[in-house]
Amino acid sequence: MDGVLFDTERIYQQIWQKIAAARHVELDSSFPTMASGTNGARLRQIVEHYYQVSDGTDIIKECMEKVKEELKIHVPMKEGVLEILHFLKERKIPVAVASSNSIQQIEFNLEKADIRGYFTEIVSGRQVPHGKPAPDIFLYAAKRIEREPKECLVFEDSKNGVRAGYEAGCMTIMVPDIVEPTPDIIPCCFRICASLTEAQREIEAFL
Repeated sequence: MDGVLFDTERIYQQIWQKIAAARHVELDSSFPTMASGTNGARLRQIVEHYYQVSDGTDIIKECMEKVKEELKIHVPMKEGVLEILHFLKERKIPVAVASSNSIQQIEFNLEKADIRGYFTEIVSGRQVPHGKPAPDIFLYAAKRIEREPKECLVFEDSKNGVRAGYEAGCMTIMVPDIVEPTPDIIPCCFRICASLTEAQREIEAFL
């Protein structure tokens, strides 16, 4: 969801930076790559390392609350979202959201953007034992839409998400947002597309 459907990853990163500045911490440039697209125990470990604290729970909670307030005002949509969703719906292809965010936040964002009706299922990273880059969320999403993972396309913007899709055995299309594909992640990508508009053209070519 974040960084693929909605241009929200930048909001997260801005708030992470503000929280760091308030604590007189300078986040290393690798933080966005490490933190994007994950949650749970892994995110807590990342926050504890970069913010130099023994428990990252309060920092994560503060970030999530501040992001939630921002999104009450506006949920910015990425290029090509409506077009690709309409394209998939016309062809009766089931579509799931598989996001590290909470079910409540996923539902809120989709409703706010008026695109909830396009999705067959909603899956949160909090419903599975391990967050991205573990494959759990995509394996669960595939089960919910009653498809084998190898039959599924995963759209991801983050390194953690791409690796999760790849490990799940899905065809993973990376649509980079704030993190560009690195040499180690490129082999995990079925395609790399500049936008969902480009991704739709790629899908049309092999459907």
